[in-house]
Amino acid sequence: MAEAAEQSDDDSSRSCNFLVVAYGIQGHLNPARSLARRLAGIDGVTATLSVQVFGHRRLFPSSSGDEEVSDGVISYIPFSDGLDDGSWPTDSDEDRERYRSACIQSLSSVVRRLAGAGRPVTCVVCTLNMPAVVEVARAHGLALAMYWIQPATALAAYYHYFHGHAEDVASHAADPAYQAALPGLPRPLRIRDMPSFIVDDATGGGNGISKMVLQGFRQLFQQMDDEGMMVLVNTFEALEATAMEALRPYLDAGVFAVGVPAVPLPGAGEKDDMVHLFKQDQKSGYMAWLDARPARSVVYVSSGSILTYSAREAEEILLGLRRLARPYLWVVRREGRSPEVDRLLLEEAEAAGTEGVVVEWCDQVRVLSHPSVACFVTHCGWSSTLEAVACGVPVVAAPSWSDQPVSAHLLEEEWGVGVRAERDADGALTGAELARCVELVVDGGEMAEAIAANVRVWKGKAREAVAAGGPSERSLRSFVKMVQDLDEFARRAEEILSAPPSCS
Repeated sequence: MAEAAEQSDDDSSRSCNFLVVAYGIQGHLNPARSLARRLAGIDGVTATLSVQVFGHRRLFPSSSGDEEVSDGVISYIPFSDGLDDGSWPTDSDEDRERYRSACIQSLSSVVRRLAGAGRPVTCVVCTLNMPAVVEVARAHGLALAMYWIQPATALAAYYHYFHGHAEDVASHAADPAYQAALPGLPRPLRIRDMPSFIVDDATGGGNGISKMVLQGFRQLFQQMDDEGMMVLVNTFEALEATAMEALRPYLDAGVFAVGVPAVPLPGAGEKDDMVHLFKQDQKSGYMAWLDARPARSVVYVSSGSILTYSAREAEEILLGLRRLARPYLWVVRREGRSPEVDRLLLEEAEAAGTEGVVVEWCDQVRVLSHPSVACFVTHCGWSSTLEAVACGVPVVAAPSWSDQPVSAHLLEEEWGVGVRAERDADGALTGAELARCVELVVDGGEMAEAIAANVRVWKGKAREAVAAGGPSERSLRSFVKMVQDLDEFARRAEEILSAPPSCS
């Protein structure tokens, strides 16, 4: 691991060791890893990233599963959740308790291991919905921060839902158009624009996973109240300035916009902050294929690392792409793909006149940065949303669950960089709707021109955010300074308490 820079007499150089804990899934791992590496780039700071054993093994296939690995910037130490296969505990109280206890025991071991290696943890940072991490930090007397990897607007929605607005939402939850006024936000949030877990809770709907996640959020916000934890948000100040200001009076331990969109900068070389838990499809030669396509001609379609396509939805998407008669690049992960979807893709590949490429996975930032890409049909995961904004690509927003409706609202109504596609009664994105929305953002006359202008504005603001010494870096350094001050206060208090009483 890289040696920490030589410390100066300035307070900003005081030694600080961060343990960043995240779920070992794509949408949590990448922002957590990027944060850890950026922390380690500050003088006097070291960082360790800890994910569950199953995620660690996918990151480092040649490791034994529990060994520490270093990439020269940060170290990686896995923890066990008692399952270690990527599965979730069942709804039973016994299984959830076993899961919680295993996480606490293993993460406590990681804290002791780092102390024994001469890198005692100063502060624990965890991604959302990891209550066991909060308990570990409390048990070891460590400073604690949460890394909110969703929009600041979603954080505000959850906060106010759990602090006095649940009844208003619940009484109107069956009306998607109802506007709930939440303190500080620039405009009311419609029910359809709220996180799906809130709507499921308010209507009494949702499946077991939805209920479990919402319960986790409820516990998290209770812990935020009890612990007074600092909150880092994966956004940049210009993108959600009003939402960040709306949160500050309530999160008085400190809330920091520290997000840096993944965006290739001229002369910066290949970014190494992104990791891929899925094997990229090299056989298709998709980047060379993009090189051969005209500028602003390709429709890029991806639903991220979790959602899968039903046979009907896959067929509808193909119908929409054929109707557009544009070249397309479509990500359809092999994992979870049904034989019916395989058959549809094979038939499409063999059809005469088809100008499309289907890949199992790709480097999304490279794709979105390519001049041949005209628009991005996305599920509105927050990482994908930030990447679309930073790369300057118009968006067709097709949200399904979690924070995705919030992202769609921001993309269409707050930033004006795309349109939202309406799903049918079965939750499917139809071919006709896909084609309609793509035509609006690419060939829609005045609307397309307005979207293109907004895209350029936000792309410029994203580049300002990632610049060295820019607002995201300054915010991160302010957070580190706060942690250092808390650590210094605790150290001096301990010295005072342990000192022998003076004679009067």
